[in-house]
Amino acid sequence: MKAIIVTDQAAGMAGMKLAERPEPQAAINDVVVQVHASGFVPTEMEWPSTWTDRRDRDRTPSIPGHELAGVVTALGYGTTGLSVGQRVFGLADWYRDGTLAEYVAIEARNLAPLPGDVDFTVGASLPISGLTAWQGLFQRGRLQAGQSVLAHGAAGAVGTMVTQLAREAGAYVIGTGRAADRQKVLDFGAQEFVDLDNDALEDVGGVDLVFDVIGGDIQKRSAGLIRAGGTLVSIVGPTEARPVDGLAVDFVVESDRAQLSEIVQRVRDGRLRTNIGNIATLDDAVAALIPTERRKGKPIIRVRP
Repeated sequence: MKAIIVTDQAAGMAGMKLAERPEPQAAINDVVVQVHASGFVPTEMEWPSTWTDRRDRDRTPSIPGHELAGVVTALGYGTTGLSVGQRVFGLADWYRDGTLAEYVAIEARNLAPLPGDVDFTVGASLPISGLTAWQGLFQRGRLQAGQSVLAHGAAGAVGTMVTQLAREAGAYVIGTGRAADRQKVLDFGAQEFVDLDNDALEDVGGVDLVFDVIGGDIQKRSAGLIRAGGTLVSIVGPTEARPVDGLAVDFVVESDRAQLSEIVQRVRDGRLRTNIGNIATLDDAVAALIPTERRKGKPIIRVRP
């Protein structure tokens, strides 16, 4: 099969290349999925799991990409809950070969059914962004109706999901970004916008939840904005900043079939919009995924026409 592979950690994304790889086989509780579309997160090149296995042994050449939408073509021994020919989408294990390939072997529990009226490109754009927003807001942040949320990077793939899910839950959302992001952030549902280059973040006042995708100085300054009992939620590693009278939590997103189903149902209902950027073919993926300018939405690789 055709696949994108990486072999040199020092080269990062510049070392990506299209190659022929053996088709994967389904292990116990696995399925093999014919990939129709794959999402990609550029920071994968910085993740240890892209380069080594759980015992810290080199596992290159490895196939990046962890979001997919496609069709089940084979079941492993003991696999239940899915069937051959079924449309699915989901999030692949960090330590296994990923989804920038024509086929992927993946644990069945990491997949959810993809309704027939949802395009594969949309399905592939949802897992990391949607699950990260869902888990950060509701599991880690314990968001309640009537609370306020400061969503950093609100024009990005995760930030637009955070904004929409928080608004639907009855929260007041303040989105941040650069000046050029203002209209997009407001269009996705934020009630206020803060230009991090030109506006004073401290003027926001107290909020109940900060959803941080930036870290560093912005995270430290944001911690001081959290009201008593509030939460700083971070997806950029251990939090250095702590609210005076609140919680600071960081987490790594996990696949969850029930949550995926909740998210895709909201897409079908029109309550949730995806934030898709450039769409390219697998043959053109290497050139398409190496950023030459600031990204506008999640890049998607359409593996099958």
